[in-house]
Amino acid sequence: MASRPSLSEEDFSCPVCCDIFRDPILLACSHTICNSCLRTFWDQRDALECPICRSVSPNANPPLNIVLRSMCEAVLRERSRRMSVEMGGLCSLHNEALSLFCVKDQRPVCDKCKDTRPHTTHSFCSIQDAAQDLKNELQMKLKPLHEKLRLYENFKQSCVDTEQHIKKQAKRAEAQIKREFEKLHHFLWDEEATRIAALRAEEMQRSQTVKKKVEKITTQISSLLDIIKAIEEETAGENLHFLLTSVERTQAKLYKPEKLSSVLIDVAKHLGNLSFHVSEKMHDIIHYTPVVLDPNTAHADLIVSDDLMTVVCSGERQLLPANSERIESYASVLGSEGFNSGTHWWEVEVGDNTAWAVGLKAMLLSWALRDLTQGLTGGKLRLETTQLGPWARVQLDCDKCRVTSVDSGCNTCLHIFKHAFTEKVFPYFYSHCKLHPLRIIPGKSLVTVHMHS
Repeated sequence: MASRPSLSEEDFSCPVCCDIFRDPILLACSHTICNSCLRTFWDQRDALECPICRSVSPNANPPLNIVLRSMCEAVLRERSRRMSVEMGGLCSLHNEALSLFCVKDQRPVCDKCKDTRPHTTHSFCSIQDAAQDLKNELQMKLKPLHEKLRLYENFKQSCVDTEQHIKKQAKRAEAQIKREFEKLHHFLWDEEATRIAALRAEEMQRSQTVKKKVEKITTQISSLLDIIKAIEEETAGENLHFLLTSVERTQAKLYKPEKLSSVLIDVAKHLGNLSFHVSEKMHDIIHYTPVVLDPNTAHADLIVSDDLMTVVCSGERQLLPANSERIESYASVLGSEGFNSGTHWWEVEVGDNTAWAVGLKAMLLSWALRDLTQGLTGGKLRLETTQLGPWARVQLDCDKCRVTSVDSGCNTCLHIFKHAFTEKVFPYFYSHCKLHPLRIIPGKSLVTVHMHS
């Protein structure tokens, strides 16, 4: 007689949740689904369809498969018993102590399991040895995990520090913006007051001129009224006396009033191109810097001024974010804008600084102007400044592949360096002197008018 095939837990699994059936429902299409899985599916679909074949169920309350439910409850009880046995160190098949570890299957077995067909070709070791090997393996894996955790924690802290630095940057930048606009506000207020004062002065001058003319004509009107009154009185008197006096009255000189000329306020002088003329004067206090320092590239030993024009060596390393743009090798800082075409120049005030350099830096190549350097010694850049004045100028002509160094003090060309610019180059500044900063000399901006024909 053939033996009945054994059933596994998969034979009692719901096709929807893939777990042992809970309150299995038998549909008209012969498929069986957990009650909760079926109701959820119907609610989502808003139709009484089978989740397997999509057949529509004629009954909204299909019957419960009582026999299958009983079998599933038995399977669940057996699973619970087996787990309890294994947790207690006993084999679920032979009810023997788990004393060996199957290397192939990576699970503990008893002595009887060792001789069964599934394990005849497998290798075994003791539970203790297997546990120790696994612990050693986990310990080896634990070390790089701890190292990675440390890296993650350091990166997280770096992000937190960077966030705080960003807030400080924004606060300082906002304060600098307010200071710059405050200067402009004061200039505009002073200019407004000056122009209104000039308008008031002209108003007073013009009013005084008209007032004098009013006083003069008033005097003449009074004289004329006196003459008219006298003539009217004399016309009522004796004829001889009237004839003698009327001749004198009519011969009195009367001046014709002059027209008012050049007494109105010159409105065009005060309002004509007002904003343009104010902007012209404003350019006397506005300076343009051909190169702006980028504080995000500054070495931690350097301090960049709020106006981004001056850099000085602090002598103390600052706590700054380790961003990829920051220079770490030398006490250097880059300009904020790179060049790969056109002609550019900038002038640097070096004063009595004894350790400085100006030049250019590319992504993969950096150099300082040759006549400003003695070379690299011991990893530190030493610079020769004795033959230079207090100013140095760098002239960059990307189109002609030429860099020129100039001593601005005596306007002498020190060296011409030729290089093909295949990538952007950035202005480069090195300073290792604590007493004297490097300062980019600003130029004055001009307002020009282009007349169109």
